Amino acid sequence: MREEIYHHQGENLPPHSANDQKVLSEQAARQYWQANLRLLGKLLCVWFAVSFGCGILLVDWLDQFSLFGFKLGFWFAQQGAIYVFVVLIFVYAKRMQAIERQFGVDDGGDQ
Repeated sequence: MREEIYHHQGENLPPHSANDQKVLSEQAARQYWQANLRLLGKLLCVWFAVSFGCGILLVDWLDQFSLFGFKLGFWFAQQGAIYVFVVLIFVYAKRMQAIERQFGVDDGGDQ
């Protein structure tokens, strides 16, 4: 049985690269997803600690400090959590590039 490659009709597709021919073994695919899920778990823990911990649970303790004239607990609940979320997006993108390179599933572009 011959395996056929599916192509969308009428769309501009990028040219095939050497990465199209690579196939991950089942073990490598499992390791790739485990690395991906470990990264997501760590980032979600940071997200939870900042949003729920600093924004809700520790707000009274953090309010004894100030940042730019605002109580720190209030600042984390209103501004700081948003800044941390944006940083987490960039951390995720950078770490996923490294994980994809490690397992040979990257796009091959030097960015």
